[in-house]
Amino acid sequence: MAEHRHDQEQRFQQQQQHRGGLTDLTKSLLPEKRPSKSQVLAVVTLLPAGGLLLLLSGLTLAGTLVGLALTTPLFVICSPVLVPAALTLALAVAGFLASGAFGVTALSSFSWAVNCVRRSGMLPGPLDQAARRVQEATGQIGQKAREVGQRAPEVGGFGGRS
Repeated sequence: MAEHRHDQEQRFQQQQQHRGGLTDLTKSLLPEKRPSKSQVLAVVTLLPAGGLLLLLSGLTLAGTLVGLALTTPLFVICSPVLVPAALTLALAVAGFLASGAFGVTALSSFSWAVNCVRRSGMLPGPLDQAARRVQEATGQIGQKAREVGQRAPEVGGFGGRS
């Protein structure tokens, strides 16, 4: 009888150790503290929103499949017209996109080359160029004004004298 009681105590201790091991395992997997009110509120708010979006995506998929099933015979009947039209449209779009890409590439390459030349000091800076152009323009305007002023007395001058 004492032996039977001793066996029961050993089994009880083994069960307690086993339960303790499981408890340690669950403690290591689960956080020690409870979730905050904001976390609970976020889950309560986002769970229905996520479910609604999942439902809408499923309905959209079902509608798409139904539409495809209904229009497939039309596509098969009209394929001698639709396939060349789709190819023509695809080639036209690809041509426009390629043209734009080549244009952007050319402009960026030109800009890069100008910046390289400008950094090397071969071209004057934009302010120097602008100042030189303004000086040239004012010089030309002054020269023309002098010419007009010199010709004016020959024509009869200003002020109505003839």
